[in-house]
Amino acid sequence: MELTVDELAARAGVTVRTVRFYAGRGLLPPPRLRGRTGLYGPAHLARLELVRELQSLGLTLASIEKHLTKIPLDAPAEDLALQRALLSPWAPERPEELHRDELDRRVGHRLDDETIKRLEALGVVEPLPDGAVRVVSPALLSSSAELARLPMPLETLVASHATVDRYTTALAAELQQVFQDTVVRPYREGGRAPEERERLMEMAGKLKPLMIQSLVTSFQRAVDKAIRQSVPAGRDPSARERTSE
Repeated sequence: MELTVDELAARAGVTVRTVRFYAGRGLLPPPRLRGRTGLYGPAHLARLELVRELQSLGLTLASIEKHLTKIPLDAPAEDLALQRALLSPWAPERPEELHRDELDRRVGHRLDDETIKRLEALGVVEPLPDGAVRVVSPALLSSSAELARLPMPLETLVASHATVDRYTTALAAELQQVFQDTVVRPYREGGRAPEERERLMEMAGKLKPLMIQSLVTSFQRAVDKAIRQSVPAGRDPSARERTSE
């Protein structure tokens, strides 16, 4: 596959100006020249797609440049596709801007101003100047709306949200490091064999939903254990009655 800069931009979903800007910043390797025409291949397209994936994660251009310096400019498209697969969000979603009536329809009932304020405190929605709201996490909207309606102090909700965010962030970082050390690094040090790359991409795709389900189940068990430990130690009264009989 050989593409002109216009064809490359169209395939990547960006403008020609963006392609040239990235090339000027060293994010893309130089094209192959045919006369005065620059021709781009699969690796250029894969690198552009990787840049867009990193942008969707909220990384700044400086952070993206720093990350890409670790990837050789002559890296094949397959390696870049693997990078993208490993970096892609486990539950991809994009923020949405909704007017209040659409927001009410989405959650199935009317949200009063107090509930909206509680959702703002939880970081689920952000107010916009025109009275609409920006839903930061559409997947969490319904459950968060029900949570915000509970007759519970706002500080309790905020503290609970902060606790969950703190520990899940630490857990994600540790799991990511384990995967890099025990799976990705051996692949790189082993010569990046094509069959290993295919196996790694397949495993990454299957790992994500399985890991999410495992985390949910483990959390449920941990909550049950914490509840049992909060009950004062002692014999079950019914057990004493059975013993006396």
